[in-house]
Amino acid sequence: MARAENKVTAGPTAQMVANLARKLRVRKGWTQEQLGSELGFSGAAVSAMETLAQPASDDMLVQLERVLGDGMDIFEDARVPLRLEKYPLQFQDYALLEQMAVVLRLYATLVIHGLFQTEEYARALIGGGYPPLPEQRVEELVEARMARRALFDRKPVALIEVVLEESVLRRVIGSAEVMRDQMRHLAECARRRNVTLQVLPMDCGLSGEQPGTRGGLTLVETPEHDRLVYLEPQDESLLLSDPAKVSTYAQRYAKIRAQALDPRASLGLIEELAGEQR
Repeated sequence: MARAENKVTAGPTAQMVANLARKLRVRKGWTQEQLGSELGFSGAAVSAMETLAQPASDDMLVQLERVLGDGMDIFEDARVPLRLEKYPLQFQDYALLEQMAVVLRLYATLVIHGLFQTEEYARALIGGGYPPLPEQRVEELVEARMARRALFDRKPVALIEVVLEESVLRRVIGSAEVMRDQMRHLAECARRRNVTLQVLPMDCGLSGEQPGTRGGLTLVETPEHDRLVYLEPQDESLLLSDPAKVSTYAQRYAKIRAQALDPRASLGLIEELAGEQR
C-alpha cells in the first residue's frame, strides 16, 4: 500500500519525475490506466507515482524512459538520484561516496554487510527491525540496497575488502534457507578478483587482543584519493575526514584484518556453513 506521508517527504528528484511524467502523459492524451498499460504497471501505480504516494521504482523509470523519454534520457538520468532519495536520510551522503569509491575496506560485526546481502536476507533483516516499517517501505529499502551491488561490476573496478565476524555468519536472519543462500552468495562474492573476503574467528581473543570490539567501520578512498571513515552506530551516521582519526581507524582495521582467517580459509568456512544449513 502506498504511503501517504511520501507526498510531503518526497525528494526533488521524485517530484521532478512525477511532474514530468504527468505532463508528458497528458500531452499524449493518455489516462493513468493507459500509461500504466504501456509501462506494464497498473493505473494505480501510475497514480501513486504522480501523486508522490509512492515514488517511481527503478523498473518504472526504465519503462518511463522507453515510453515517454523520446531519447532524451531524462528518466534514465533520474535513476541514481532517485535511488539515493529512497535511502534513510543519514545514509544518503555515504551512499554516493560508496558508489564512487576506488577502495572500500569494511568490517561488519552484527550482520552481513549491506553490499553483500541477498535480497531475501535484506528483506528479513529490514522487515524484522524496530520500529516496524510498512511493507511498502521495506520493499523500497530492499530495492535500494540491492542497487548498491552495481559497485561490484562498475568500470573502473573498485577494490573491496571486507572482514566479517564469524558470529555474523552464524547468526540466523530469516531462516536456514535464507542463510544457506546468503552463504552461497558470499562464496560467489569471495571469488571475485576485486573482492577480498576474510572472517574474523570468534576465538581470536584467545591471543590476548581483539581490536574489533568497538564496532564496525568503513574506510573509503575516493577517486581523488582522499581517505574517509564512515561509522553507523544505532541508525546514526558519522563521516570523518580528520587525517589523524582516519589514520587511527586504518591502523585498527589493519590489526583486525591481520587476526582474520586468510581468504582461502575464510571461503572454506563459508562453504562449510552453506552446507550445514538445512
